[in-house]
Amino acid sequence: MRSAPAAGLLPLLLGLRLLLGAAAQYSSDLCNWKGSGLTHESHKKDVEQVYLRCSEGSIEWMYPTGALIVNLRPNTSPASYKHLTVCIKPFKDSAGANIYLEKTGELKLLVRDGDRSPSKVYCFGYDQGGLFIEATPQQDISRKITGFQYELMSKGVASDLHTVSAPCRPCSDTEVLLAVCTSDFVIRGSIQDVTNEAEEQESIIHVGVNKLYRQKSKVFQLTGESGNWRGQIKTLLECGVKPGDGDFLFTGRMHFGEARLGCAPRFKDFQRMYKEAKDKGLNPCEIGPD
Repeated sequence: MRSAPAAGLLPLLLGLRLLLGAAAQYSSDLCNWKGSGLTHESHKKDVEQVYLRCSEGSIEWMYPTGALIVNLRPNTSPASYKHLTVCIKPFKDSAGANIYLEKTGELKLLVRDGDRSPSKVYCFGYDQGGLFIEATPQQDISRKITGFQYELMSKGVASDLHTVSAPCRPCSDTEVLLAVCTSDFVIRGSIQDVTNEAEEQESIIHVGVNKLYRQKSKVFQLTGESGNWRGQIKTLLECGVKPGDGDFLFTGRMHFGEARLGCAPRFKDFQRMYKEAKDKGLNPCEIGPD
């Protein structure tokens, strides 16, 4: 779906390949940018250039006026760019601007101002274009903040995270063994409780951890009262996860700061498949099965 920008803005966009927009008050590091459109009040069509070099971070644009061009330039070889996927997750109350994909002067609407889709994530190939954020006409911008988190990841990882059926389909033995080697977290644990969030179409699995093999972020932590390891993993509501007896091997990936469920066989099944693969010399990596 293509949507034209405000009249007169596209020629300015093309010229910005060589020119920088007017100065604005902002704070920025390699990963995050936070700025204000108030300095654009007398220049309604100013365009601000934003440059970020991390694989994840956030944009927060207060009082949006004019437009932003967000240049994501990760510290990787340009040859690898074609293998990258960009995902953005708008803040819950993000408002005041449309977000487009821009490539060679053409704009494709990605997120319309006013869309209210809790937890919705928008993904596109890095080579499909950059992000162009255009403020929409407002009677009062004093309460408007346009913002989102972003992540860059390999296309294979992005595909796994955003294939609707993937989290609900049982994994094959090969998929489980690969998940143990490549996941952001690998734990042995039990399901203590499940909280269903109908509005976001997600379930939160409250996990009691018996053994922590690996975690990329500190999602699973020691609790002060019991001294046990606990944490939360999210999955789709349609998967129908329920509390139950027995231990599982939980694997998955971190996505926008949250643990997302990947393969999760019963632990006794994992022990069987791991031993069989090890006896044949086919296990892709070593991990203590108990």
